[in-house]
Amino acid sequence: MFNFFVKDNQKQGDCYFISGADFNHIKNVLRMKVGDTFLVSDNGVSNLCEIDDFDGDSVIARIIEENYNDTNLPIKIFLFQGLPKGDKMELIIQKTVELGVECIIPVEMANCVVKLDDKKKKSKVSRWQGISESAAKQSKCNRIPEIFDVVTYKQALEKAKDLDLLLVPYESKNGMTETKDALSLIKKGMNVGILIGPEGGFDEKEIELALENGGKVISLGKRILRTETAAITSVGMCMLHAEMELSE
Repeated sequence: MFNFFVKDNQKQGDCYFISGADFNHIKNVLRMKVGDTFLVSDNGVSNLCEIDDFDGDSVIARIIEENYNDTNLPIKIFLFQGLPKGDKMELIIQKTVELGVECIIPVEMANCVVKLDDKKKKSKVSRWQGISESAAKQSKCNRIPEIFDVVTYKQALEKAKDLDLLLVPYESKNGMTETKDALSLIKKGMNVGILIGPEGGFDEKEIELALENGGKVISLGKRILRTETAAITSVGMCMLHAEMELSE
């Protein structure tokens, strides 16, 4: 079933008025007709809707079942991603959105290969947000995860102070034992941060700062993972723990 996102001003009574690119997609690409159904995600809640009419450049969709499909995790995952090179960030966003991440914060780190000026940062974030929206639609998320503006490492740690837990995948002398122990700390309703280094890995001083700010080092196994693999694996582990241990 297809899923579309709306803003507050698109709802009137028990109907949504959908226009713009989504109108074109519904009418001309999907060729939907009156009576066809799809999901409408509104402020984190997905409602089952039925096409009531086509009015000019709008689709009028009437709610027939509220809170039809709750795909939200019982925790919120905040991914702090060291800027990778090439189009790896697009893959990271796509896959972690599918896994249920709450938001993604791109981070400039000491060993980042990529250096972006202010103009490129804005352009990249705008494109990344579009990828987040597409992935959210495809995976039937109840909301579109926000892609934050690029921040410095210190700014990232400052943001992480407001979270309940910050996980830092890195070389762990205790191996998967620390990973298991850290996952066991995650409880329903918690805000969990994951800090991923870039291709060049973390600088030792960055790890020290993360630990000073309450970060918990975990292992992702015996193999060395690429930054995009580390991000997807880390979010996936938290997602599985939340779905298996915390969901009702």
